[in-house]
Amino acid sequence: MPLPKRVLQCGRLSLDLSQPHVMGILNVTPDSFSDGGKHNAKDQAIAYALQMMADGATVIDVGGESTRPGASEVEVDEEIRRVVPVVKELSKHDVVISIDTSQPEVMKAAVKAGAHIWNDVRALTRPQALETAAELNIPVIIMHMRGEPTTMNNLDQYGDVTMDVIKELQQRVDDAIQAGVKPENIMIDPGFGFAKKAQQNLKLLNEFYKLNDMGYPILSALSRKRFIGEALGGVDAQNRAIGSVAAHLISIQQGASMVRAHDVKAMSDAIKVWNAMNNLAV
Repeated sequence: MPLPKRVLQCGRLSLDLSQPHVMGILNVTPDSFSDGGKHNAKDQAIAYALQMMADGATVIDVGGESTRPGASEVEVDEEIRRVVPVVKELSKHDVVISIDTSQPEVMKAAVKAGAHIWNDVRALTRPQALETAAELNIPVIIMHMRGEPTTMNNLDQYGDVTMDVIKELQQRVDDAIQAGVKPENIMIDPGFGFAKKAQQNLKLLNEFYKLNDMGYPILSALSRKRFIGEALGGVDAQNRAIGSVAAHLISIQQGASMVRAHDVKAMSDAIKVWNAMNNLAV
């Protein structure tokens, strides 16, 4: 299916969402599930970001708080300390910078330093988050989750997981618009792995196309998630690259304009083949 003809304005930069984009994951944390501690020094983080850009990432997603199951919260000042120096340095380059945070104060500091997109796994539910998103007037990615990383695994009861996710996402989108967030600034993310069992994630992937009915560009973020490992027979996070690329391609074929990936080169190569196939079909 062709991707929506949308442009996401990101400050002086823009993203043509009619082509799939790779969002490269840059965790500046000591405890993220797949790469915690690898890039939490500024120089290491920047070097890795530049490598992901060379490999095809058009968005770098900077995160200062792990949201893996059971992860503990990070103080706002500490999250700012981790994120802002990296954003300042990255802003010197022509790349869209998203911030993986739920804290309004972190987002304000990051935007001041040059960030473009608010990627919030808690869907702007923190106090003042909706108001801050409207005030900043930047693109926001609203993700589906129930509870918190410490409690979400106990909240995975659904009637129909896909339709329930759409209904709950729609409520958060409606709340954002009511608070003053512009519809053209909204992307959605079904939240693979957040308050969802393996079979529910697979059903959501199989029915990903139904998210298009909401009318917003979609991010698919399933890189190295546990359900990918289970589908591969129980392999660890470091051996889920090919499974992640395959699942992301399935998302793109059903309408995802952006995929959030650890393995940027492999994902970019897969998209090149997908694009070549589509260009030939035209």
